[in-house]
Amino acid sequence: MSAVVFDFGAVLFQWQPLALLRGCVPELATDDAAARRLAAQIFESFTPDSDWARFDLGRIAEAELAERIAARIGIGAAQARRVIDAIPPHLQPQPATVALLGPLRAAGHRLFYLSNMPRPYADHLERCNPFIAEFADGIFSGRVGLMKPDAAIYALAETRFALDPAHTLFIDDHAGNVQAAAGRGWQTLQFADATSCEQALRQRGWLPAGAAR
Repeated sequence: MSAVVFDFGAVLFQWQPLALLRGCVPELATDDAAARRLAAQIFESFTPDSDWARFDLGRIAEAELAERIAARIGIGAAQARRVIDAIPPHLQPQPATVALLGPLRAAGHRLFYLSNMPRPYADHLERCNPFIAEFADGIFSGRVGLMKPDAAIYALAETRFALDPAHTLFIDDHAGNVQAAAGRGWQTLQFADATSCEQALRQRGWLPAGAAR
């Protein structure tokens, strides 16, 4: 059976780190340039072995993450913790992307998710967003100790979701994650916005032309 596998952050849920930082630590993110520098320091592009990657993998909790960030970039631990705690409510659903789930399911595709997300954020998203129950299954990095773009998490998804890579479409905003999925033979779509995503789904035949949302 065909399957569509969604990323969460910046695809089904908003992810606007500059706005987030300017809202929760305005004294540090005084303008977009300062917010951009701060985001690069805090999140380290989510690279493997970074502090945030350890959090995403479930290896450290919020308190240790805050202490690590504070020591590394020279801000207060309380400021770092404000950023960490502000993220769950920031992750609001993107209605136009969520609206694609029903037509995809009606077209006969199984729906799954594959998200780099620490356990406390995953718990929050499941608790606050009933539409997640529309997915047949999903994997959060913090619950399995693996994260994208490590090939092991895609292999786990193939086994757990019983995926046929040739008939699996992976939708993610991050080029490295998309490339890793393509390397395993998955079909891929790099997400930019819901409108272009829907157009691509129709052009590739994953949604029939004129399918109602």
